[in-house]
Amino acid sequence: MKNTKLTYCILILSIFMGQKTKAQDWANLNKYQTENTKLEPAGTSKNRIVLMGDSITEFWSPNDPDFFSGKPYINRGISGQTTPQMLIRFRADVIELKPEIVVILAGINDIAGNTGPSTLDMITDNIFSMAELAKANHIKVILCSVLPALDFPWKPNQNPAEKVIALNKMIKEYADANKITYLDYYSAMVNEQKGLKADYSSDGVHPNKLGYQVMAPLAEKAIQSVLSKK
Repeated sequence: MKNTKLTYCILILSIFMGQKTKAQDWANLNKYQTENTKLEPAGTSKNRIVLMGDSITEFWSPNDPDFFSGKPYINRGISGQTTPQMLIRFRADVIELKPEIVVILAGINDIAGNTGPSTLDMITDNIFSMAELAKANHIKVILCSVLPALDFPWKPNQNPAEKVIALNKMIKEYADANKITYLDYYSAMVNEQKGLKADYSSDGVHPNKLGYQVMAPLAEKAIQSVLSKK
């Protein structure tokens, strides 16, 4: 009986410690820590580009690997993340990698309330802070529009469509005012209901391979445009 109680206590303690560790790494700084240390020095990788974002960025690599093949593109997306989480890990996953350009695609999970309620001002404060951190460290910035969404499968009835439009307007205005390249995915992917075109997604939020293939030339054009201004 004593051994049973001891085993149970150890199990509960291990679960508690696991949850505590996860809570302590709220921004998931550990996810890319090992990969970051294995990267070649920035000077040996010409025109290194970091893609910073959430699941829409993270899932790009497995769904459309050709976009990354043979290019100095580094994917630093983490599924489910909101802009405050990205801001916390921005130094580790972007600045320390010393890229030429960072491509920031963020905000849809904030609208969904993944880490609590967020106003559009709160979202843009975090996005613009990332942009300013990058510029202060001599990293060029591309700010992306948020992709259209009519609803969230994991949190329905949020009516995000108009919030996405308003957020994109704020991002574009900031980009224009600060001479930052604005990458408009939204216009190429929106349907008549202000959602993501069905051909480009299976859940109305995340692009499928065809969706990423629509995004790829837009991203390439923006990246080449920024590089040409060196």
